[in-house]
Amino acid sequence: MTPTRAPRADAVRNRKKILAAAGEQIAAHGADVGMDEIAAAAGVAVGTLYRHFPNKTDLVVAVVAEYVARVADDAEAARERVTAGAHALGELTAFLSRVVEASVTDRAVKAAAQALGAEPGDRAAEDRAGQAVAALIRVGQADGDIHPDVTVNDIYLLFSTAPTGQPAAARARWLTLVMPGLTVNGRSARG
Repeated sequence: MTPTRAPRADAVRNRKKILAAAGEQIAAHGADVGMDEIAAAAGVAVGTLYRHFPNKTDLVVAVVAEYVARVADDAEAARERVTAGAHALGELTAFLSRVVEASVTDRAVKAAAQALGAEPGDRAAEDRAGQAVAALIRVGQADGDIHPDVTVNDIYLLFSTAPTGQPAAARARWLTLVMPGLTVNGRSARG
């Protein structure tokens, strides 16, 4: 078996530039943006783009996967802060706010993924995020702050209703309105 060689530094840089440019171009111009435009925005030759991503679907899947990995990293960092003594409800609230803000630019990429029928194959980052959010919820429930019936699926439901197409003030107001629904003080034990 031949040992796998690590990618060259310039290849890693090019991949990062391509992913960043793809996210920006899709957010600005939608799913129809061309690979040539993405390559130009990344400052790479179109052949370089195609060496990394043979088609747009592969590129969009990679952009979505990178976004999900950032969310997972953020959720795990929040869990680590709670383990170190931070307040779980505060960390969950801040996490929700950060994900909604990140989704403002990444929603176009998600729409492009749906339009292209792109399905990320690796669910590891989603699993990491779900496990970290579940830990935040459990600690918040043990603290008596988060309602006993709140689940990770509830958090995903909230994300799906976030007003990512609205101004920042509307997004902040949305968070203010939904957070009481997650808390013991925000609703009765029955509701």
